[in-house]
Amino acid sequence: MRTTRTIGRKVSDLDLLTQSLARSVKRWRTERGFTLDTLAARAGVSRGMLIQIEQARTNPSLGTVVKIGDALGISITTLLDYEQGPKVRIVPADQAVRLWHTDAGSYNRLLAGTEAPGPLEMWDWLLMPGEGSPSDPHPTGTVELLHVTKGELTLTVDGEEYRVPAGASVSFEANTPHTYANSGDVPLEMVMAVSVPGVH
Repeated sequence: MRTTRTIGRKVSDLDLLTQSLARSVKRWRTERGFTLDTLAARAGVSRGMLIQIEQARTNPSLGTVVKIGDALGISITTLLDYEQGPKVRIVPADQAVRLWHTDAGSYNRLLAGTEAPGPLEMWDWLLMPGEGSPSDPHPTGTVELLHVTKGELTLTVDGEEYRVPAGASVSFEANTPHTYANSGDVPLEMVMAVSVPGVH
């Protein structure tokens, strides 16, 4: 018999992030055979921070979440979605998780993700004029694909600046520091896919 699964209660982005990370980080850390100290060293975050995350006592920054996902070799989607469902997974618009935002209105949203064969994520970005978001290096082999739908992206990769206008796309190896910025005077909208190699 075919069933339809729905979410009965609207959970805030913050609650979803805190609760899912608490369950998932501990589950994946255990599955990988990592101690708290091992994961802390691999991710470059403190042991105390990991303890707070696993006990759902903190809301870590996007950078911290990315580092933990990279260290575990899993996507942020997997960290935020503990339940393993069917092969087809629909993410309703109101369940796209906003992990970063500013008072001016800039944000990113994790639209979808999977493990095939390593973490693969799709993001929706809005950057208001004059705003930017830096990113730490991802593991070697990580590739990002971006498509600008409105405005112009100023992308800095390893200290070199690139301009990507509306309608254009760009791909780059993301194992060096990089920054997404809007140097223009209109909002920037773009879609980004991130492919991270799996942990061996």
